[in-house]
Amino acid sequence: MKVVRTAEVAEESVNTPLFTGGTVTRQTIVPTEEANNFNCGIVSFGRGARNKFHSHTSDQVLIITSGIGIVATEKEVREVTVGDIIHVPAGEKHWHGARDQSPMAHITITAKGSETTQLEE
Repeated sequence: MKVVRTAEVAEESVNTPLFTGGTVTRQTIVPTEEANNFNCGIVSFGRGARNKFHSHTSDQVLIITSGIGIVATEKEVREVTVGDIIHVPAGEKHWHGARDQSPMAHITITAKGSETTQLEE
């Protein structure tokens, strides 16, 4: 067993082509080499920051931990806030991020080895 205090986990800037609109940071909660079955981290979006349409080869679970955000698919746009839990099935085209008025952070969980593919918007 291991107890992790999020305040003690280093934040890293995320500046990949997948993100747009502002500052995004990531904290790796469980390092890849320590987990057998999943990836887990906290992604924090500055006001108006989000990722672009993408999909994963595994299901993804998002747990909103602060702020107000948006999660969208090709068919639906939903406002999300603290305590909301989102299940995105493998292969579903989606994006998520902060509203212009509020930063937002979420815990993200995917299967180990899951690949992310950026898609055209």
